[in-house]
Amino acid sequence: MNIRRATIADMPGINKLLHQVLMVHHNGRPDLFKANAKKYTDDELAQIIAEDKAPIFVAVEENAPEGEILGYAFCVFQQHMDNNILTDVKSLYIDDLCVDEEKRGLHIGKELYEYVLLYAREQRCYNVTLNVWSCNVSAMKFYEKCGLVP
Repeated sequence: MNIRRATIADMPGINKLLHQVLMVHHNGRPDLFKANAKKYTDDELAQIIAEDKAPIFVAVEENAPEGEILGYAFCVFQQHMDNNILTDVKSLYIDDLCVDEEKRGLHIGKELYEYVLLYAREQRCYNVTLNVWSCNVSAMKFYEKCGLVP
């Protein structure tokens, strides 16, 4: 398996996984999340892929055709300079981490998470943060196994 920055050619695979995440949220909170919708338009996703402040990392099998994505991690750099209450530390926020439903249990998520941690260290981030909906029990268990705490 290889983990790398996403490219435009990865958009179909990313969109497939974005739909899987949406359905987890829709099933848990149908009052808030629509079914059969996309978090990003293709234009928005293309802009995010090109943005250095919001890197997307994808896990792909060696020698697999572009677009076949095993998992992804959407990240965003955050730094609140001269904020009234927050310090100026640079954080890497994991906006979304997903492994294809058919590939779960193969430690792809753990490898993606560890890759993000290494990347954050290389970028001199103070910490890595994320949020998880309480209705996403499997994600909460995954992050607890990774050592995260509320």
